[in-house]
Amino acid sequence: MKEYSACTTILVGKKASIDGSTMIARNDDTFSPITPQKFIVKPAVKNEKGRKIKSWLNKFELDLPENAQAVSAVPNVDYQHLGYYDESGINQENVAMSCTESTYGNERALAFDPLVKDGLDEDCMESVVLPYIHSAIDGVDYLGKLIAKYGSPAGNSVLFSDQNEIWYMEIVTGHHWVAQRIPDDAYAIAANRVSIAQVNFTDPANFKWSEGIREFVAQHHLNPDYEGWNFRHIFGTYTEQDRHYNTCRVWYGQKYFNPEIEQDPTDGDLPFTRRATRKITPEDIEFVLGSHYQDTLYDPFGKGTEEEKHRFRPIGLNRTQNAHILQIRNDVPADKAAIMWLCIGGPTFTPFVPFFANMNDTDPSYNNTSMDYNLSDAWWYYKSVAALVESHYAQFVQLDTDYLKDLNQYYRARVAEVTTNAGEKTGDELTEYLTDANQATVAHTREKSEKFWGQMMIDAINMSKLTFNMDANL
Repeated sequence: MKEYSACTTILVGKKASIDGSTMIARNDDTFSPITPQKFIVKPAVKNEKGRKIKSWLNKFELDLPENAQAVSAVPNVDYQHLGYYDESGINQENVAMSCTESTYGNERALAFDPLVKDGLDEDCMESVVLPYIHSAIDGVDYLGKLIAKYGSPAGNSVLFSDQNEIWYMEIVTGHHWVAQRIPDDAYAIAANRVSIAQVNFTDPANFKWSEGIREFVAQHHLNPDYEGWNFRHIFGTYTEQDRHYNTCRVWYGQKYFNPEIEQDPTDGDLPFTRRATRKITPEDIEFVLGSHYQDTLYDPFGKGTEEEKHRFRPIGLNRTQNAHILQIRNDVPADKAAIMWLCIGGPTFTPFVPFFANMNDTDPSYNNTSMDYNLSDAWWYYKSVAALVESHYAQFVQLDTDYLKDLNQYYRARVAEVTTNAGEKTGDELTEYLTDANQATVAHTREKSEKFWGQMMIDAINMSKLTFNMDANL
């Protein structure tokens, strides 16, 4: 069974962010609302020969290098049926990777370079790339060589970042892809369709591409434009599903960051990169990843007609298994710079918890997720919190807003406090300190969440319709 990642991606350059950090973010949306995940750290490997990886979804297998960096990952629990899908992480050299957003090439291009059934799919992609790369652009080159050798069984978009650069790579046929560097002063949003537009083949500092892609397009008469080389036009789709499932999400995100711009939510040619009207914060990204067209007629919880409320697919879904922001800061030492903001369970109603990436383990509530319902597990617990809020949305949404605001205030202070208190610690001592600090953050979040949960339960009990006031009915 292929787990489709019908995801939403946000990328923010270092001059577009409020603190000079790079940020890449994504919702991991799966086919089923119940797809338990865990959050783990894969330790570094040194001089270990004979390591292999084999996909559980197809016949792909690969001999792994002898040395590997430690990386964080958010894999499926039921990997033997659903595939590994490590999804997102940051390695020891502060290179971040998120994979993947499902992306669909058109039938014209696929006719001449079809997908490769047993190629490198996203279920193994982070595992065979992130531990071995040293920069964002290195990630593009490394993955590009693997796609050239093994092919791809699906259209996938991949996010890479380091402290300086962000690269977005779209693999659209069996072997062809293009990657674009996001300008430092810009942001970009993508949502399950080809997003990269005009490609400048004379600018390798900002664009990279698969070998022979221009010749492939020319040979098979794939460029529909009289002028230019528009990757979206050549390889992308313009379908009804795009208009109601994909482009609307880009529209809302751009509306949030650029409210002064009037656009159509069904426009298939919305720009890929934009300059926001203000500097972007992690909280801004959290809002967009959890959003459902608030303050428009298209909000499922809003005041539009039934048709309007269900016209477009929301960004935050009940089948968003995790959402993440991979932030590489530039105003602190490198060994404390990488933060993985992880919302496991769904971003609309539950918090993005900050984890210092320089850690050697995650909390047991995150790394030991059960396939069966278990409130001790972070994934099940926060899924339950979200379900409870949604069940009485009108009554609980303000409580939830206050709960998330309170935690975000704590997280901002907490990250600064841990960074400062780390002092001159380095090496294993620092890693141990940051690991313990992460666990304390998890514990505080759970404590606040329990109080929020308790208040909702009390309010729900008081809202019961199975009540009767004797005096009022005499």
